[in-house]
Amino acid sequence: MMAAIHHEIAIGTFRYSVHFPDSPRASLFDDQARSKATIAGELERYLAVTRPRLALSTYRDYVSAVSQHLIPAFGSIGISALMARQVREWMAGMVASPKRINNIMIPLRQLYAEAYADGRVEANPLTRVKALRVDQDEPDPFRPDERDAILVACLEAQHRHLFQFAFWTGLRTGELIALEWGDVDWQRGVVFIRRASVRKEVKCPKTRSGEREVKLLAPAREALVAQRGYSEGVSDRVFLNPRTGQPWETDGQIRKTAWAHIIRRAGVRYRSPYQTRHTYASTLLSAGENPMWVANQMGHADWGMIRRRYGRWIPDVDPSAGQRVEAMLARERCEVAVTKGDENVPQPSPIHTNADMPPSRAKASQVAESKRSKVVSGGPGGTPPGRGDGGGGGNRTRVRKPSAVGYYMLSPLYCV
Repeated sequence: MMAAIHHEIAIGTFRYSVHFPDSPRASLFDDQARSKATIAGELERYLAVTRPRLALSTYRDYVSAVSQHLIPAFGSIGISALMARQVREWMAGMVASPKRINNIMIPLRQLYAEAYADGRVEANPLTRVKALRVDQDEPDPFRPDERDAILVACLEAQHRHLFQFAFWTGLRTGELIALEWGDVDWQRGVVFIRRASVRKEVKCPKTRSGEREVKLLAPAREALVAQRGYSEGVSDRVFLNPRTGQPWETDGQIRKTAWAHIIRRAGVRYRSPYQTRHTYASTLLSAGENPMWVANQMGHADWGMIRRRYGRWIPDVDPSAGQRVEAMLARERCEVAVTKGDENVPQPSPIHTNADMPPSRAKASQVAESKRSKVVSGGPGGTPPGRGDGGGGGNRTRVRKPSAVGYYMLSPLYCV
């Protein structure tokens, strides 16, 4: 017990009341201990407490942030003495990306949140320190011709199977590495995404939506069928490194030993393998697939991420996007002009023809066309309205105001 007490005192985490809860001096000594506790000691305690509930890769990131950045910068400061200004100035002087700086700050933010909740500090200074803005890179998917060139440039069959599968499933690189033959349901035509490999550590998806079923589109299924002869029965993993005959270990290994060389041979502008995921999403959305279904396929909880990431890009996929509504508006203006007798009638191209209409609407169109012919020509006798007895004077041609159902029928007659 004494050794534990001496260790806690040395690192600044000793609490009198924990070891001597019945002592009348417990509250006094705890107040003194809080005033002497340093950020270094508190961070070490925080790492020890959180280790069991963190993924190994996350714990390693936290250890790196604490030992290489946080303790050198703030370790000697008392836990109650840290000021928001000190943190902001330190962040401003960091030579790193905003995302990296925000990640380094995570252990310190969580430490102070817990300390404030436990009453070990009277205020949390980090609530007044905003996280840095991180601008996400815009999706930069491959065009269909680029995608085909990449697959043709794969000299190794297993490389082609891997990247063809990636293009048509949208799996993250870590999910591709961890995919096993037991995850494939040939009868239903789906693969189950249950795990991912991160820095050689296989772990479950972070969110419930990340654990999902992905439909095997025809090119993805073809890639799996072709890969069976290389790894099924040899390894639990689907995709193997052809150089070693062993499962791929990291995304960097795939990028450096396979992807970079293939891109160069294909003559395609370099983008990371992650763009295969963006290519999958943009391909499905531009084909008109339901955004919510696409979100589920990609492991998002809702389609909000799809809307934010691809919303501005998707209209550019279809060169005619927006033209239909422009034509519709032009026809509406034309209809109004005809009704008012305006001679300067716009000349839009027709959107719909009878052949494009449902049978019921096509029949209605023919009836309306016949009626319009009678109105314009004056009926079977060929006498235009407005001429002859009771005609209302002159050679004017009267046009009936179009009905609601006449929208399709009027515009071809007067506006084309």
